[in-house]
Amino acid sequence: MPSQAYNGKLLPPLALYVHLPWCVRKCPYCDFNSHGVGRGAELPEAEYLAALLDDLDADLPLAAGRPLVSIFFGGGTPSLMSAEFYSRLLDELAQRLPLAGNIEITLEANPGTVERGRFLGYRRAGINRLSLGVQSFQGDQLRALGRIHSGDDAEAAVEEARAAGFDNLNLDLMHGLPRPTPELALSDLERGLALAPEHLSWYQLTLEPNTEFHSHPPPLPQEETLWEIQDQGHARLEAAGLSRYEISAYARPGRQSQHNLNYWRFGDYLGIGAGAHGKLTCVEDTGRWRIERRWKTRQPEAYLARRHDLRGFVAGRNEVVDAELPLEFSMNALRLVEGVPLSDWQAHTGRATTLLEKRLGAARNKGLLVEDVTRLQASSQGLLFLNELLALVSDAGGK
Repeated sequence: MPSQAYNGKLLPPLALYVHLPWCVRKCPYCDFNSHGVGRGAELPEAEYLAALLDDLDADLPLAAGRPLVSIFFGGGTPSLMSAEFYSRLLDELAQRLPLAGNIEITLEANPGTVERGRFLGYRRAGINRLSLGVQSFQGDQLRALGRIHSGDDAEAAVEEARAAGFDNLNLDLMHGLPRPTPELALSDLERGLALAPEHLSWYQLTLEPNTEFHSHPPPLPQEETLWEIQDQGHARLEAAGLSRYEISAYARPGRQSQHNLNYWRFGDYLGIGAGAHGKLTCVEDTGRWRIERRWKTRQPEAYLARRHDLRGFVAGRNEVVDAELPLEFSMNALRLVEGVPLSDWQAHTGRATTLLEKRLGAARNKGLLVEDVTRLQASSQGLLFLNELLALVSDAGGK
Protein backbone atom coordinates (compact mmCIF):
# COMPACT_ATOMS: atom_id res chain seq x y z
CA MET A 1 0.00 0.00 0.00
CA PRO A 2 1.67 3.23 -1.11
CA SER A 3 2.06 6.25 1.13
CA GLN A 4 0.69 9.66 0.19
CA ALA A 5 2.76 12.85 0.15
CA TYR A 6 1.46 15.77 2.22
CA ASN A 7 3.40 18.96 3.02
CA GLY A 8 6.43 17.26 1.52
CA LYS A 9 6.12 14.28 3.90
CA LEU A 10 4.98 10.75 3.16
CA LEU A 11 1.88 9.91 5.17
CA PRO A 12 0.77 6.32 5.83
CA PRO A 13 -2.04 4.73 3.80
CA LEU A 14 -5.56 5.57 4.97
CA ALA A 15 -8.46 3.22 5.81
CA LEU A 16 -11.95 3.83 7.20
CA TYR A 17 -13.62 2.02 10.10
CA VAL A 18 -17.40 2.42 10.53
CA HIS A 19 -18.98 1.21 13.78
CA LEU A 20 -22.53 -0.12 13.95
CA PRO A 21 -23.26 -0.50 17.69
CA TRP A 22 -26.42 -2.61 17.79
CA CYS A 23 -26.76 -6.39 18.16
CA VAL A 24 -29.60 -8.77 18.99
CA ARG A 25 -28.02 -9.83 22.28
CA LYS A 26 -24.65 -8.96 23.81
CA CYS A 27 -22.45 -12.04 24.17
CA PRO A 28 -20.95 -12.67 27.64
CA TYR A 29 -17.36 -12.54 26.33
CA CYS A 30 -17.76 -9.38 24.21
CA ASP A 31 -15.96 -6.19 25.30
CA PHE A 32 -16.77 -4.24 22.15
CA ASN A 33 -19.15 -1.29 22.10
CA SER A 34 -22.29 -3.32 21.40
CA HIS A 35 -25.85 -2.80 22.62
CA GLY A 36 -28.46 -5.58 22.57
CA VAL A 37 -31.84 -4.58 21.17
CA GLY A 38 -33.56 -7.98 20.72
CA ARG A 39 -34.89 -9.53 17.55
CA GLY A 40 -37.02 -7.46 15.21
CA ALA A 41 -36.06 -4.10 16.72
CA GLU A 42 -36.48 -1.12 14.40
CA LEU A 43 -33.14 0.65 14.15
CA PRO A 44 -32.75 4.38 13.40
CA GLU A 45 -31.08 3.81 10.03
CA ALA A 46 -31.81 7.23 8.51
CA GLU A 47 -30.71 9.11 11.62
CA TYR A 48 -27.57 7.03 12.02
CA LEU A 49 -26.64 7.46 8.36
CA ALA A 50 -26.96 11.23 8.69
CA ALA A 51 -24.83 11.18 11.85
CA LEU A 52 -22.13 9.07 10.19
CA LEU A 53 -21.85 11.49 7.29
CA ASP A 54 -21.66 14.52 9.60
CA ASP A 55 -19.02 12.67 11.62
CA LEU A 56 -17.01 11.94 8.47
CA ASP A 57 -17.33 15.49 7.19
CA ALA A 58 -15.78 16.79 10.42
CA ASP A 59 -12.80 14.44 9.99
CA LEU A 60 -12.27 14.94 6.25
CA PRO A 61 -9.40 17.46 6.59
CA LEU A 62 -7.40 14.73 8.34
CA ALA A 63 -7.64 12.52 5.26
CA ALA A 64 -5.32 14.99 3.49
CA GLY A 65 -6.54 13.88 0.08
CA ARG A 66 -5.46 10.25 0.56
CA PRO A 67 -7.52 7.50 -1.10
CA LEU A 68 -9.15 4.90 1.11
CA VAL A 69 -7.41 1.53 0.78
CA SER A 70 -10.11 -0.29 2.77
CA ILE A 71 -13.44 0.17 4.53
CA PHE A 72 -14.55 -2.03 7.42
CA PHE A 73 -18.08 -2.15 8.85
CA GLY A 74 -17.76 -3.56 12.37
CA GLY A 75 -19.93 -3.83 15.42
CA GLY A 76 -22.10 -4.77 17.13
CA THR A 77 -23.79 -6.60 14.31
CA PRO A 78 -23.59 -4.65 11.04
CA SER A 79 -25.78 -7.23 9.28
CA LEU A 80 -28.76 -5.85 11.24
CA MET A 81 -28.71 -2.86 8.89
CA SER A 82 -30.38 -3.03 5.49
CA ALA A 83 -28.62 -3.23 2.14
CA GLU A 84 -30.14 0.15 1.24
CA PHE A 85 -28.37 1.70 4.26
CA TYR A 86 -24.97 0.54 2.97
CA SER A 87 -25.74 1.44 -0.62
CA ARG A 88 -26.53 5.03 0.36
CA LEU A 89 -23.56 5.25 2.73
CA LEU A 90 -21.06 3.96 0.18
CA ASP A 91 -22.44 6.33 -2.47
CA GLU A 92 -21.96 9.26 -0.10
CA LEU A 93 -18.46 8.10 0.87
CA ALA A 94 -17.39 7.97 -2.77
CA GLN A 95 -18.47 11.59 -3.19
CA ARG A 96 -16.28 12.68 -0.29
CA LEU A 97 -13.12 10.57 -0.56
CA PRO A 98 -11.20 8.93 -3.40
CA LEU A 99 -11.32 5.14 -3.28
CA ALA A 100 -8.40 2.94 -4.29
CA GLY A 101 -9.12 0.92 -7.42
CA ASN A 102 -8.69 -2.37 -5.53
CA ILE A 103 -10.39 -1.22 -2.33
CA GLU A 104 -11.44 -3.93 0.12
CA ILE A 105 -14.88 -3.32 1.70
CA THR A 106 -15.68 -5.71 4.55
CA LEU A 107 -18.90 -6.22 6.49
CA GLU A 108 -19.14 -8.28 9.68
CA ALA A 109 -22.20 -10.51 9.78
CA ASN A 110 -23.81 -12.74 12.40
CA PRO A 111 -25.11 -16.01 10.91
CA GLY A 112 -28.17 -15.68 13.17
CA THR A 113 -29.27 -12.38 11.62
CA VAL A 114 -29.11 -13.26 7.94
CA GLU A 115 -32.38 -12.70 6.11
CA ARG A 116 -32.86 -14.44 2.79
CA GLY A 117 -31.58 -12.23 0.01
CA ARG A 118 -29.84 -9.67 2.24
CA PHE A 119 -26.33 -10.77 1.22
CA LEU A 120 -27.22 -10.19 -2.42
CA GLY A 121 -28.21 -6.63 -1.52
CA TYR A 122 -24.93 -6.11 0.34
CA ARG A 123 -22.94 -7.34 -2.64
CA ARG A 124 -24.84 -5.05 -5.02
CA ALA A 125 -24.21 -2.13 -2.66
CA GLY A 126 -20.46 -2.55 -3.21
CA ILE A 127 -19.38 -4.68 -0.24
CA ASN A 128 -16.87 -7.23 -1.55
CA ARG A 129 -15.79 -9.12 1.58
CA LEU A 130 -17.82 -10.74 4.36
CA SER A 131 -16.60 -11.72 7.82
CA LEU A 132 -18.92 -14.24 9.48
CA GLY A 133 -18.80 -14.51 13.29
CA VAL A 134 -19.23 -18.28 13.51
CA GLN A 135 -17.08 -18.86 16.66
CA SER A 136 -18.11 -22.55 16.85
CA PHE A 137 -20.29 -25.11 15.12
CA GLN A 138 -21.04 -26.99 18.37
CA GLY A 139 -24.47 -26.35 19.87
CA ASP A 140 -23.32 -26.58 23.50
CA GLN A 141 -20.41 -24.23 22.85
CA LEU A 142 -22.57 -21.72 21.02
CA ARG A 143 -25.07 -21.66 23.87
CA ALA A 144 -22.25 -21.19 26.40
CA LEU A 145 -21.00 -18.24 24.33
CA GLY A 146 -24.47 -16.69 24.18
CA ARG A 147 -24.60 -16.91 20.39
CA ILE A 148 -27.98 -16.74 18.63
CA HIS A 149 -27.12 -19.04 15.70
CA SER A 150 -26.54 -22.76 15.18
CA GLY A 151 -23.85 -24.59 13.24
CA ASP A 152 -26.41 -25.20 10.49
CA ASP A 153 -27.16 -21.45 10.39
CA ALA A 154 -23.46 -20.76 9.82
CA GLU A 155 -23.26 -23.21 6.93
CA ALA A 156 -26.44 -21.73 5.42
CA ALA A 157 -24.97 -18.22 5.70
CA VAL A 158 -21.88 -19.29 3.76
CA GLU A 159 -24.07 -20.86 1.07
CA GLU A 160 -26.12 -17.65 0.88
CA ALA A 161 -22.95 -15.53 0.64
CA ARG A 162 -21.53 -17.62 -2.19
CA ALA A 163 -24.84 -17.50 -4.07
CA ALA A 164 -24.78 -13.70 -3.73
CA GLY A 165 -21.38 -13.57 -5.45
CA PHE A 166 -19.00 -13.16 -2.52
CA ASP A 167 -15.63 -14.68 -3.38
CA ASN A 168 -13.79 -13.27 -0.37
CA LEU A 169 -15.04 -14.72 2.88
CA ASN A 170 -13.64 -14.81 6.41
CA LEU A 171 -14.81 -17.11 9.19
CA ASP A 172 -14.18 -16.23 12.84
CA LEU A 173 -13.61 -19.33 14.99
CA MET A 174 -12.67 -19.50 18.68
CA HIS A 175 -10.71 -22.07 20.59
CA GLY A 176 -10.11 -22.46 24.32
CA LEU A 177 -13.88 -22.53 24.88
CA PRO A 178 -15.64 -23.78 28.02
CA ARG A 179 -15.13 -27.53 28.59
CA PRO A 180 -13.33 -28.19 25.30
CA THR A 181 -11.18 -31.01 24.09
CA PRO A 182 -8.68 -30.97 21.22
CA GLU A 183 -11.13 -33.18 19.32
CA LEU A 184 -13.95 -30.61 19.62
CA ALA A 185 -11.68 -27.74 18.61
CA LEU A 186 -10.41 -29.62 15.57
CA SER A 187 -13.96 -30.62 14.67
CA ASP A 188 -14.85 -26.91 14.47
CA LEU A 189 -11.86 -26.33 12.21
CA GLU A 190 -12.83 -29.23 9.95
CA ARG A 191 -16.37 -27.91 9.50
CA GLY A 192 -14.98 -24.45 8.82
CA LEU A 193 -12.43 -25.71 6.30
CA ALA A 194 -15.13 -27.72 4.52
CA LEU A 195 -16.74 -24.37 3.64
CA ALA A 196 -13.54 -23.32 1.80
CA PRO A 197 -13.15 -19.78 3.21
CA GLU A 198 -10.49 -17.52 1.73
CA HIS A 199 -9.57 -16.33 5.24
CA LEU A 200 -9.96 -17.81 8.71
CA SER A 201 -9.44 -15.97 12.00
CA TRP A 202 -8.74 -18.52 14.73
CA TYR A 203 -8.27 -17.03 18.15
CA GLN A 204 -8.39 -18.05 21.79
CA LEU A 205 -11.25 -17.01 24.06
CA THR A 206 -9.99 -14.47 26.60
CA LEU A 207 -11.81 -13.10 29.63
CA GLU A 208 -11.86 -9.34 29.10
CA PRO A 209 -12.68 -6.78 31.82
CA ASN A 210 -16.22 -5.40 31.89
CA THR A 211 -17.73 -8.58 30.46
CA GLU A 212 -20.06 -11.15 31.98
CA PHE A 213 -17.42 -13.87 31.58
CA HIS A 214 -14.92 -11.73 33.50
CA SER A 215 -17.37 -11.37 36.40
CA HIS A 216 -18.52 -15.00 36.27
CA PRO A 217 -15.75 -17.01 34.58
CA PRO A 218 -16.75 -20.24 32.84
CA PRO A 219 -14.62 -23.39 33.26
CA LEU A 220 -11.79 -23.03 30.76
CA PRO A 221 -9.19 -25.58 29.64
CA GLN A 222 -5.83 -26.09 31.31
CA GLU A 223 -2.75 -24.55 29.72
CA GLU A 224 -1.50 -27.92 28.49
CA THR A 225 -4.77 -28.50 26.63
CA LEU A 226 -4.59 -25.02 25.10
CA TRP A 227 -1.08 -25.67 23.78
CA GLU A 228 -2.20 -28.99 22.29
CA ILE A 229 -5.20 -27.37 20.60
CA GLN A 230 -3.08 -24.55 19.22
CA ASP A 231 -0.35 -26.83 17.85
CA GLN A 232 -2.75 -29.26 16.21
CA GLY A 233 -4.98 -26.50 14.83
CA HIS A 234 -2.09 -24.57 13.35
CA ALA A 235 -0.80 -27.68 11.59
CA ARG A 236 -4.27 -28.45 10.21
CA LEU A 237 -4.82 -24.94 8.87
CA GLU A 238 -1.43 -24.84 7.17
CA ALA A 239 -2.04 -28.27 5.65
CA ALA A 240 -5.32 -26.96 4.23
CA GLY A 241 -3.51 -24.19 2.33
CA LEU A 242 -4.26 -21.35 4.76
CA SER A 243 -0.99 -19.68 5.69
CA ARG A 244 -0.58 -17.93 9.00
CA TYR A 245 0.36 -14.27 8.40
CA GLU A 246 -0.59 -12.86 11.81
CA ILE A 247 -0.88 -14.37 15.29
CA SER A 248 -4.51 -15.43 14.83
CA ALA A 249 -5.09 -14.92 11.08
CA TYR A 250 -4.75 -17.45 8.24
CA ALA A 251 -5.36 -16.81 4.55
CA ARG A 252 -5.05 -18.26 1.09
CA PRO A 253 -2.49 -16.53 -1.16
CA GLY A 254 -3.47 -12.93 -1.85
CA ARG A 255 -6.44 -13.03 0.54
CA GLN A 256 -4.97 -11.43 3.66
CA SER A 257 -7.21 -8.82 5.26
CA GLN A 258 -6.02 -5.53 3.78
CA HIS A 259 -7.80 -3.55 6.47
CA ASN A 260 -6.10 -5.41 9.29
CA LEU A 261 -2.74 -5.29 7.53
CA ASN A 262 -3.07 -1.52 7.49
CA TYR A 263 -3.61 -1.57 11.28
CA TRP A 264 -0.65 -3.87 11.91
CA ARG A 265 1.68 -1.89 9.64
CA PHE A 266 0.83 1.29 11.57
CA GLY A 267 -1.25 2.81 8.81
CA ASP A 268 -3.80 5.55 9.44
CA TYR A 269 -7.54 5.05 9.74
CA LEU A 270 -10.54 7.28 10.19
CA GLY A 271 -13.09 5.99 12.70
CA ILE A 272 -16.73 7.06 12.49
CA GLY A 273 -19.75 5.83 14.41
CA ALA A 274 -20.61 5.36 18.09
CA GLY A 275 -17.43 4.54 20.00
CA ALA A 276 -15.26 4.29 16.87
CA HIS A 277 -11.52 4.82 17.25
CA GLY A 278 -9.18 6.38 14.70
CA LYS A 279 -5.43 6.88 14.32
CA LEU A 280 -4.25 9.76 12.16
CA THR A 281 -0.99 11.39 11.15
CA CYS A 282 -0.55 15.01 10.16
CA VAL A 283 2.41 17.23 9.38
CA GLU A 284 2.45 20.50 11.29
CA ASP A 285 3.64 23.77 9.75
CA THR A 286 6.98 23.28 11.50
CA GLY A 287 7.42 19.94 9.72
CA ARG A 288 6.85 18.01 12.93
CA TRP A 289 5.09 14.67 12.43
CA ARG A 290 2.11 14.38 14.80
CA ILE A 291 0.24 11.12 15.45
CA GLU A 292 -3.11 11.26 17.21
CA ARG A 293 -5.57 8.65 18.43
CA ARG A 294 -9.17 9.82 18.79
CA TRP A 295 -12.44 8.20 19.73
CA LYS A 296 -16.09 9.07 19.29
CA THR A 297 -19.01 9.27 21.72
CA ARG A 298 -19.81 5.72 22.81
CA GLN A 299 -23.55 5.46 23.61
CA PRO A 300 -25.71 5.30 20.44
CA GLU A 301 -28.30 7.78 21.72
CA ALA A 302 -25.63 10.24 22.83
CA TYR A 303 -23.81 9.82 19.52
CA LEU A 304 -26.96 10.67 17.56
CA ALA A 305 -27.54 13.71 19.78
CA ARG A 306 -24.04 15.02 18.98
CA ARG A 307 -25.26 15.99 15.50
CA HIS A 308 -26.79 19.05 17.15
CA ASP A 309 -24.04 19.62 19.71
CA LEU A 310 -21.25 22.15 19.18
CA ARG A 311 -18.81 19.68 20.78
CA GLY A 312 -19.14 17.41 17.74
CA PHE A 313 -18.68 13.65 17.81
CA VAL A 314 -15.17 13.38 19.27
CA ALA A 315 -15.25 12.19 22.89
CA GLY A 316 -11.49 12.26 23.41
CA ARG A 317 -8.12 12.40 21.74
CA ASN A 318 -4.55 11.60 22.66
CA GLU A 319 -1.30 12.45 20.93
CA VAL A 320 1.10 9.51 20.69
CA VAL A 321 4.28 11.11 22.01
CA ASP A 322 7.76 10.01 20.99
CA ALA A 323 8.32 7.98 24.15
CA GLU A 324 5.23 5.89 23.38
CA LEU A 325 5.86 5.32 19.69
CA PRO A 326 8.21 2.31 19.99
CA LEU A 327 5.62 0.23 21.84
CA GLU A 328 2.73 1.55 19.74
CA PHE A 329 4.51 0.50 16.56
CA SER A 330 5.89 -2.80 17.84
CA MET A 331 2.69 -4.12 19.38
CA ASN A 332 1.17 -4.00 15.90
CA ALA A 333 4.10 -4.89 13.64
CA LEU A 334 5.30 -7.85 15.70
CA ARG A 335 1.92 -9.56 15.35
CA LEU A 336 2.79 -10.11 11.70
CA VAL A 337 4.58 -13.37 10.98
CA GLU A 338 6.81 -11.63 8.40
CA GLY A 339 7.44 -8.61 10.65
CA VAL A 340 8.57 -5.33 9.07
CA PRO A 341 11.86 -3.84 7.82
CA LEU A 342 13.71 -1.96 10.56
CA SER A 343 13.64 1.04 8.21
CA ASP A 344 9.86 1.14 8.79
CA TRP A 345 10.48 1.32 12.53
CA GLN A 346 12.65 4.38 12.12
CA ALA A 347 10.21 6.04 9.71
CA HIS A 348 7.20 5.56 11.99
CA THR A 349 8.75 6.18 15.40
CA GLY A 350 11.38 8.79 14.63
CA ARG A 351 13.88 6.71 16.61
CA ALA A 352 17.27 5.62 15.31
CA THR A 353 17.76 1.87 15.12
CA THR A 354 20.97 2.26 17.12
CA LEU A 355 18.79 2.87 20.18
CA LEU A 356 17.39 -0.63 19.79
CA GLU A 357 20.52 -2.64 19.13
CA LYS A 358 21.24 -3.71 22.69
CA ARG A 359 17.68 -4.80 23.41
CA LEU A 360 17.25 -6.46 20.03
CA GLY A 361 20.41 -8.41 20.68
CA ALA A 362 19.04 -9.60 24.01
CA ALA A 363 15.75 -10.58 22.37
CA ARG A 364 17.60 -12.55 19.69
CA ASN A 365 19.66 -14.28 22.37
CA LYS A 366 16.39 -15.35 23.98
CA GLY A 367 15.24 -16.68 20.61
CA LEU A 368 12.40 -14.15 20.36
CA LEU A 369 13.55 -12.43 17.15
CA VAL A 370 14.77 -13.82 13.85
CA GLU A 371 18.47 -13.59 13.06
CA ASP A 372 18.18 -10.72 10.59
CA VAL A 373 19.54 -7.33 11.63
CA THR A 374 17.59 -5.55 8.88
CA ARG A 375 14.14 -6.62 10.13
CA LEU A 376 11.94 -6.37 13.19
CA GLN A 377 10.40 -9.82 13.11
CA ALA A 378 9.33 -12.21 15.84
CA SER A 379 10.56 -15.78 15.73
CA SER A 380 8.06 -18.59 16.15
CA GLN A 381 9.01 -18.53 19.85
CA GLY A 382 8.58 -14.77 19.94
CA LEU A 383 5.05 -15.06 18.56
CA LEU A 384 4.24 -17.40 21.45
CA PHE A 385 5.76 -15.05 24.04
CA LEU A 386 4.86 -11.74 22.45
CA ASN A 387 4.36 -9.84 25.73
CA GLU A 388 7.94 -10.56 26.82
CA LEU A 389 9.22 -9.52 23.40
CA LEU A 390 7.23 -6.28 23.45
CA ALA A 391 8.58 -5.43 26.89
CA LEU A 392 12.14 -5.72 25.58
CA VAL A 393 11.46 -3.58 22.50
CA SER A 394 9.54 -0.99 24.50
CA ASP A 395 12.35 -0.65 27.01
CA ALA A 396 14.79 -0.21 24.13
CA GLY A 397 12.75 2.67 22.75
CA GLY A 398 12.85 4.44 26.10
CA LYS A 399 16.63 4.34 26.45
